[in-house]
Amino acid sequence: MSGRPVPSGNGAPIAVVAGLGNEFRHDDGIGPLVAARVADQARAVLDIGPLAEPLDLLGRWDGADLVVLIDAVRSGAAPGTIGLVDLEAQLRNALDRDGSSTASTHGISLARVFRLALAVGTAPARVVVVGIEGVDFAHGTGLSPAVAGAVPHAVDHVIELFEGLLACV
Repeated sequence: MSGRPVPSGNGAPIAVVAGLGNEFRHDDGIGPLVAARVADQARAVLDIGPLAEPLDLLGRWDGADLVVLIDAVRSGAAPGTIGLVDLEAQLRNALDRDGSSTASTHGISLARVFRLALAVGTAPARVVVVGIEGVDFAHGTGLSPAVAGAVPHAVDHVIELFEGLLACV
């Protein structure tokens, strides 16, 4: 079902996972890798495929109850460190204050994509970003050792998020 819009209708919660990144830039490939592993292990989770840009979410996350995005980050933390940020309230508050967003390595930031989805009435109910601290973003394939070691932990965090949503049914 990769890359297709979120299905609607049967009343069950809609859970979506997506990996942002490029597998040909070493640690930047962790997002799509973790998303694919989650989709293989978690029940009732739709993997909308690897995404190069946050803008690719439009039309694919519409109507979702929970969207979990996995991406490599550079925050200064130790490589392989995993951080979870629930963006729904945080982005709404930031956009209400001044309409600005934080800088992004992608062409259009996640905050701006979320704002656009809000404006057209298609924003998901909840968006959680799982950021994994990367160290090597040079051209090439394969994850650095610290980032590769974080993969199973990131998968576990994401599956727990989805199990929490699906347990409410």
